[in-house]
Amino acid sequence: MKRGFGLLTGYFGVIPLILAFCTLVILMTGYDQVIVVSLLVLIIGGGAAGIYAGIKRHSDKMGVSFALFLLPLAYTSVLWAVFMLISGGFYGAGAWLFYGIFHIGLAPIFLFSMLMGEGRLFLWAPLAYEAAFMAGMILAAIMNRALPSINRKHLITLITVFILAMGTGGAVQWQRSKTVLPASYGFQYGGGYSSTDLTPYEVANPDNELPKLETPSTFTIKDPNDMPVLDGAEAAFPVYSAFANVVYENASKVVTDKQEVVAFTNTIYAYERLLSGDIDIYFGAEPSKEQQEMAKQAGKELLLTPIGKEAFVFFVNPANPVANLKVEEIKGIYSGKITSWSELGGTNQKIIAFQRPKNSGSQTLLEKIMSDTKIVDPLKEEVPEGMGGIIEQVADYRNYENAIGFSFRFFATGMNPNPDIKLLAINGIKPDPENISSSSYPFTATLYAITLKDNTKPAIEPFLGWMQGPQGQELIEKIGYIKMK
Repeated sequence: MKRGFGLLTGYFGVIPLILAFCTLVILMTGYDQVIVVSLLVLIIGGGAAGIYAGIKRHSDKMGVSFALFLLPLAYTSVLWAVFMLISGGFYGAGAWLFYGIFHIGLAPIFLFSMLMGEGRLFLWAPLAYEAAFMAGMILAAIMNRALPSINRKHLITLITVFILAMGTGGAVQWQRSKTVLPASYGFQYGGGYSSTDLTPYEVANPDNELPKLETPSTFTIKDPNDMPVLDGAEAAFPVYSAFANVVYENASKVVTDKQEVVAFTNTIYAYERLLSGDIDIYFGAEPSKEQQEMAKQAGKELLLTPIGKEAFVFFVNPANPVANLKVEEIKGIYSGKITSWSELGGTNQKIIAFQRPKNSGSQTLLEKIMSDTKIVDPLKEEVPEGMGGIIEQVADYRNYENAIGFSFRFFATGMNPNPDIKLLAINGIKPDPENISSSSYPFTATLYAITLKDNTKPAIEPFLGWMQGPQGQELIEKIGYIKMK
């Protein structure tokens, strides 16, 4: 027993540790293919160690069962399955640090793989070494013409444990594969991340695409200290940038001087900044129930000033034959009751229904449409975060042939135009300007300028009045929204 433990420690602890450090040395020379390098070193090293162990076992009769060397494969599979269950299959979870402790010989590779965002090595690295080791032992036995005898009961037990464990971990991974997609990257901008480049709408950009008024503005704010700080949703950024560009005197210089008057930190964070008093006006759709509750708990009263009309649209790939959905069919898709396009007159393909992060403007409108109907868990993705680490977040829309997504009409067709999507009619009504203006399109939405009642900054009230007036509405229409009647 003692000899067997010593052999396992040496062959599956010390030697893998040496190979792990060899892998790190190779990677530090400039090779960045962490998976390829790690597996090659472990397979070659494991095979050599297995051949040596097989020759030694034959020559000096180790006195241990051949099945002993199968134990690490069972150990790895069980350990992986346990941590897959604990983490839900997310390799970015902190629990995998403890996995490395239980596989201390390969800890250096695991640490490096975590930094590089390659969690697959948690399973592949030990299996590569252990399988190569067993292959080496079998090869040595064949060369010595002395195939080892294995206790059939022990062998069946180990194989059963291995299959059950791999099946359990594989089931977690399969379940995760239905809701987690490959990573994508957004544009880092200001204090947040946008899904499109906002540079064309920056006040400080001399080549910006912000619309101008036909006549001089009837309302201006000259003192930078009097200028309300603006922030809001990504889709509203061109709107409040255009307002500031026209109303704030020397707006580009004020922004260039690093004075924050026009910011973008995305819907969720911008709303929090409104409640904390860091900004004065938030631009976006109506707040979610959670956001309204946040305001209530903070003792703040929200004032919602409607400044424009917009359509909340659903879209699909142009190859999708479905062109119209009923409201109840939308509810069926996002509740998980309708899962195939064939149920809606399309092809026999599974519907991939994308969502947006909780408390974002578009997700809030989806929740409003769904009312009391429970929404299925959103598709997610693993994305890079500093030093190669990975975090998990709601997945952005992918234009697969069987996908469906949603957004605001202006964002999908003007701000981030995609010629390869098709806007769906709802209840037979298309989201065109006429139907939005008349509110006959079922999902007509309102763009708000949201303020706090206790904010006494003198320029806020006249600024809001100007937004609702002829010139503010002129800019709204030129940007691509629908003006208020």
